[in-house]
Amino acid sequence: MLQSEELVPLSDFERQLFTKLVPEDHFLRQLEPLIDFERFRPSLLKHYCLELGRPALDPVRMLKLDLLSMHYRWSDRELLRHSQVNMAVRLFLNIGCDSKLPHPTSMTYFRERVGAEAIQKIFDGVVAQARALGLVRDRLRLKDATHVIANIAIPTTIRLVAETRDTLLEAAEPFAKEQVAYEWDRAEAISAVANEDLPDEERLVQRVAHLRSVLLWADELPNSEAFRAGAASSQEKLQDALTLAHKVLCDRDDPKAGDKVLSVHDPDARCGRHGEFFDGYLVDVAMDADSEIITAVNVLPANGDEGGDAAHLIEQEEAAHGNDVEALSIDGAGYRGPVLRALTDPEGLSLQVFTPPTERIALTVFSPEEFTLSEDKKVLTCPAGQTTTYYERNTNDTGVKFRFSKKQCGRCGLRAQCLSSPETKTRTVIKNDYEAEYKAAQAQAQTPEYAKVRKEHPAIERKLSELVRRHDLRHARYRGLWKVRRQALLTCTTVNLKRIVKLRTPAPNPEETGTVRAELVMTD
Repeated sequence: MLQSEELVPLSDFERQLFTKLVPEDHFLRQLEPLIDFERFRPSLLKHYCLELGRPALDPVRMLKLDLLSMHYRWSDRELLRHSQVNMAVRLFLNIGCDSKLPHPTSMTYFRERVGAEAIQKIFDGVVAQARALGLVRDRLRLKDATHVIANIAIPTTIRLVAETRDTLLEAAEPFAKEQVAYEWDRAEAISAVANEDLPDEERLVQRVAHLRSVLLWADELPNSEAFRAGAASSQEKLQDALTLAHKVLCDRDDPKAGDKVLSVHDPDARCGRHGEFFDGYLVDVAMDADSEIITAVNVLPANGDEGGDAAHLIEQEEAAHGNDVEALSIDGAGYRGPVLRALTDPEGLSLQVFTPPTERIALTVFSPEEFTLSEDKKVLTCPAGQTTTYYERNTNDTGVKFRFSKKQCGRCGLRAQCLSSPETKTRTVIKNDYEAEYKAAQAQAQTPEYAKVRKEHPAIERKLSELVRRHDLRHARYRGLWKVRRQALLTCTTVNLKRIVKLRTPAPNPEETGTVRAELVMTD
């Protein structure tokens, strides 16, 4: 309920006292006049009920508390403890000495209420205020990603299947109590037998078979009267449990699948490789090269398409601010045909893309570029004038694979220049669908402008290092994709606030600084 709260604002005396004691160059004092936090109130109020519930704590003040926890890497208990004794924090929050601070669990409720989509609007709002201050330009975006380790312990496959079954039974209990009670008894019997030193393979088979038998009747529950009469939260819980159970069984059916569920406690986390293998998520970031302010953020599972997400980041920014980004610098993940086409399409983003091309292996035979493709892309002509119409899509579905016959290649006068070895019978040529994009990227890499832009690219690496080292973005505080995304957005918002303060705060006069230092030396 949006009524009066327990927190008492600063009195005039308290404000004068705190202003006197807190230095003017303190970060929180410098931040307050630069950012209009009241602008975020309307978007926050949408997540509160106007009439029902207890009187709510001020959502803007709760947002400030959340930002402080990210800025200083405080836990919720540390956050409220510092808010009790730290005058700079009280001045920033506008909390008087007679105020009773909220319980630390209030922060959890606030985060559950105000999710990732609301924080996305606040992140965009901070970037919009930076644009209004003339800090953000559209000349160039630097894009890169870093990994976030999931806040989970990875169970064994046996334990994962058992936990999935238990989660499904707990979710199904409100709709089929008798059947669930029977399945719990079966689970205990299976566990008792497993304690008799059975091989792990047999234990896994038993648990998988039990989970499949539970799904036979659990899949029918959403069509039952009990389900339709149940609470919405219980319905959602069952649907999520069914989806998870089917995914876990699919992973067992395909041991080589690269998109496996790792834990029932964080079903969105995946195993990926970012330098080394890790379990968790990727935080993908785009940054303005001129101001070093982060302009777009996204979170992907660890095995997500980092290169393919580049277009999403630019589209996200342009949709939020109505701007038109001119160029993008991206690492080798961007040197892929579909990514290059999505970024450079004149009818789409129409970006100038700077990405390092993959080093090409020098061929000792005729290259695919020396084979001529007809306008209808159905006939290929080799350097000797032979043609073929036998073609099929390649394995990766990125081009067309043409094959010449043994008869054509066997009597060809240019055979030695076309086949890699005398034992090779025929020549196969792949015409890539994205050949024009690759050639454009290779030509771009030879220009002085490319060299200049790539010298600017390490700035995004430093920004990611700041997110990880200063604000602990390497480790997920929460579980679930949307919660990790909320953490990433809030962390990037905090870093942007720091950058805005730095850019808008006049640098100290070197002469005055030198005079002060000289006076201190003389005093010593």
